[in-house]
Amino acid sequence: MALASAFLPGSSPISFSFRENNKPGGSLSFHRIGHSHNNLRCLATQQTLSLPPSSLRNSANYQPTLWNYDFLQSLNNGYTDEKYEARERKLLEDVGRMIVNPNTEPLPKLELIDDVQRLGLGYRFHNEIKHALDCYVSWEQSRPQTKQHTSLHAAALSFRLLRDHGYDVSPDIFESFKDQNCNFKACLSRDVQGMLSLYEATFLGYQGEDILEEAKAFTTIHLRDMRQQISNDHLLQQAISHALDLPLHRRTRRLEARWYIEAYGKRKNADTVLLEAAVLDFNIAQSTLQRDLQEMSRWWKAMGLASKLSFSRDRLMECFFWAVGMASEPQHSELRKALTKVACFVTTIDDVYDVYGTLDELELFTAAVERWDINAMQDLPGYMKVCFLALYNTVNEMAYEALKEQGHNILPYLTKAWADMLKSWLQEARWSHDKHIPSFDSYFRNAWVSVSGVLILFHAYFFLNHSFSKESLQSLDPHHPLLRCPSVIFRLCNDLGTSKAELERGESTSSILCHMHQSGATEENSQKYVRRLVDETWKEMNKGRGIETTFSKAFVETAMSLARISHCTYQYGDGHGDPDATSRNRIRSLIVEPIQLRG
Repeated sequence: MALASAFLPGSSPISFSFRENNKPGGSLSFHRIGHSHNNLRCLATQQTLSLPPSSLRNSANYQPTLWNYDFLQSLNNGYTDEKYEARERKLLEDVGRMIVNPNTEPLPKLELIDDVQRLGLGYRFHNEIKHALDCYVSWEQSRPQTKQHTSLHAAALSFRLLRDHGYDVSPDIFESFKDQNCNFKACLSRDVQGMLSLYEATFLGYQGEDILEEAKAFTTIHLRDMRQQISNDHLLQQAISHALDLPLHRRTRRLEARWYIEAYGKRKNADTVLLEAAVLDFNIAQSTLQRDLQEMSRWWKAMGLASKLSFSRDRLMECFFWAVGMASEPQHSELRKALTKVACFVTTIDDVYDVYGTLDELELFTAAVERWDINAMQDLPGYMKVCFLALYNTVNEMAYEALKEQGHNILPYLTKAWADMLKSWLQEARWSHDKHIPSFDSYFRNAWVSVSGVLILFHAYFFLNHSFSKESLQSLDPHHPLLRCPSVIFRLCNDLGTSKAELERGESTSSILCHMHQSGATEENSQKYVRRLVDETWKEMNKGRGIETTFSKAFVETAMSLARISHCTYQYGDGHGDPDATSRNRIRSLIVEPIQLRG
């Protein structure tokens, strides 16, 4: 069944009636009870939120927020002056000419494109990069068939860049680097640059491309050895460690840009124009992020959920960091703010389901959201009334803005996504209540929905697109690879990063625990199994983004970035719920601290 038609029947019509200061007004038939923030204050005034004694409820003992309101409101990296933007424009013009320069040899041109992208400037030069890659493909096709790549680095770099930009390129180009026994030539292990390039290229593989799996195993082993042997070259050693820690294809773009700018700046042959352009672009973009964050900080404080629901995580900054990981480009402010709001509600309400609410209360809340009816709120306990009304008003406000600006009623799609996710949370709560460990398959059918990836991507879709055809809405199916695969990766990364703490809290469901229980495997082997699933899902997603689709390139990149920020957040533990020093430093480097111009 098409998703568009599946959502609409039975959904409550979008009907809000505006009432400001108890005065009916407006001709639109919306039912929105006043302004969200004022309405919550009014609710809190009329009804004391008498939370039950803590002894009757679970507690996760979450740490308080590390980023207070006054600190966030004080952020100013100093790069809002027009003089910086004027200087950047001049530098970007110079970089653009470098990219399209017809006199540059093919390999240096590819290396320049790679540097431009890794420095965070790729979004500035979509057309120039496409033109340069088109020229490279024409050059490749004009060469004699017998002419092979002269270096492993050139072959691997061209493969990675072309496949990353959607060109049809086969991994068979690496066959020429094998010996008579069909193994990669031993002499390649001395080519550090080539090995690094091949290693990074393997992560853009599709399912069934065995040669890339062989290359990944080959390069991983030898890069680990090389790292020990080149202690005299700190920059190269650092590059190898960075790649082995997490490959480029799975890294969040803006955070990677920060790292690469600083690494590139230490090179003896660094191009000063390119470097200065990258630093200015990063810092100017960071000033935009700071303004967005300050607006969200005011919204979150006025919402009052953190102060009213003491059991929940107060994670505004981490939610904003997540949104930046999905949409870092300066022009996506509205998308970032919408995703921040969604992430804040997901985090807060998740704690209701995972930690605080009773099963009876959770069933009432799930039913209320599924009905999306303000009258359903009357059956909820006080603390849930606050959650429901805050969510109700915020989502309705998003739908109203879309209707006003674009003429589209997106409310049935958003509310269906919220209801589906909460139903999956309720299933997990039932398993926990019954101390039941489901089979791995039963768990996972529910878990890739419960992780909230589909919900997040539904909101992203509507904030990235301003026109929706019937065909494009039908593509917005949770089972489409570009929605399902990032959600699966999100779930698996989340389970790998949080399973230990959840087990200590007595939560009985995670992919690792279910696999251990069903297979009898050790925790270590179950983690290896889950990591293999991550790798296979990436291959499916790599293939899926190349399939002809009605999704925009911006949405495809946002979906891929959901998987990337999942790796980042849960790489060393629970960087969202229980942020450590690494999480704090990442946030500071991306949002708080500008890069210092040298020289």
